[in-house]
Amino acid sequence: MSTSVLSVRLPKEMKQRLDTLGDRTGRASSFYVMRALEQYLDDLEDLYSADAAYREWEDAGFATIAWADAKAQLDL
Repeated sequence: MSTSVLSVRLPKEMKQRLDTLGDRTGRASSFYVMRALEQYLDDLEDLYSADAAYREWEDAGFATIAWADAKAQLDL
Protein backbone atom coordinates (compact mmCIF):
# COMPACT_ATOMS: atom_id res chain seq x y z
CA MET A 1 0.00 0.00 0.00
CA SER A 2 1.31 3.39 -0.97
CA THR A 3 1.08 5.99 1.77
CA SER A 4 1.29 9.75 2.04
CA VAL A 5 1.80 12.12 4.94
CA LEU A 6 -1.02 14.04 6.60
CA SER A 7 -0.37 16.42 9.46
CA VAL A 8 -3.14 16.60 12.07
CA ARG A 9 -3.38 18.64 15.23
CA LEU A 10 -4.64 16.59 18.17
CA PRO A 11 -5.54 17.59 21.69
CA LYS A 12 -2.65 16.73 24.04
CA GLU A 13 -4.76 14.20 25.94
CA MET A 14 -5.62 12.32 22.74
CA LYS A 15 -1.96 12.24 21.70
CA GLN A 16 -1.01 10.93 25.14
CA ARG A 17 -3.63 8.20 24.84
CA LEU A 18 -2.27 7.20 21.43
CA ASP A 19 1.29 7.16 22.76
CA THR A 20 0.27 5.06 25.77
CA LEU A 21 -1.59 2.60 23.58
CA GLY A 22 1.39 2.37 21.25
CA ASP A 23 3.75 1.75 24.15
CA ARG A 24 1.51 -1.00 25.53
CA THR A 25 1.10 -2.77 22.21
CA GLY A 26 4.38 -2.05 20.45
CA ARG A 27 2.57 -0.42 17.53
CA ALA A 28 3.06 3.07 16.15
CA SER A 29 0.43 5.71 16.86
CA SER A 30 -0.11 6.02 13.12
CA PHE A 31 -1.39 2.42 13.04
CA TYR A 32 -4.25 3.33 15.36
CA VAL A 33 -4.95 6.63 13.62
CA MET A 34 -5.19 4.85 10.25
CA ARG A 35 -7.46 2.14 11.67
CA ALA A 36 -9.74 4.71 13.32
CA LEU A 37 -9.94 6.84 10.18
CA GLU A 38 -10.65 3.82 8.02
CA GLN A 39 -13.52 2.76 10.25
CA TYR A 40 -14.89 6.29 10.50
CA LEU A 41 -14.71 6.83 6.74
CA ASP A 42 -16.43 3.49 6.09
CA ASP A 43 -19.23 4.43 8.47
CA LEU A 44 -19.58 7.94 7.04
CA GLU A 45 -19.66 6.65 3.45
CA ASP A 46 -22.35 4.14 4.44
CA LEU A 47 -24.36 6.90 6.08
CA TYR A 48 -24.22 9.16 3.03
CA SER A 49 -25.02 6.26 0.73
CA ALA A 50 -28.05 5.29 2.81
CA ASP A 51 -29.20 8.91 2.96
CA ALA A 52 -28.94 9.25 -0.83
CA ALA A 53 -30.87 6.02 -1.35
CA TYR A 54 -33.58 7.18 1.05
CA ARG A 55 -33.88 10.53 -0.74
CA GLU A 56 -34.20 8.74 -4.09
CA TRP A 57 -36.87 6.52 -2.57
CA GLU A 58 -38.79 9.55 -1.29
CA ASP A 59 -38.38 11.36 -4.62
CA ALA A 60 -39.92 8.33 -6.34
CA GLY A 61 -43.10 8.98 -4.35
CA PHE A 62 -42.75 6.45 -1.59
CA ALA A 63 -43.59 7.46 1.95
CA THR A 64 -42.88 6.22 5.43
CA ILE A 65 -45.17 5.77 8.38
CA ALA A 66 -44.44 5.64 12.08
CA TRP A 67 -43.86 2.20 13.58
CA ALA A 68 -46.82 2.66 15.95
CA ASP A 69 -49.08 3.42 12.97
CA ALA A 70 -47.81 0.38 11.07
CA LYS A 71 -48.50 -1.85 14.07
CA ALA A 72 -51.99 -0.40 14.40
CA GLN A 73 -52.74 -0.96 10.72
CA LEU A 74 -51.62 -4.58 11.04
CA ASP A 75 -53.44 -5.11 14.35
CA LEU A 76 -50.21 -5.99 16.14
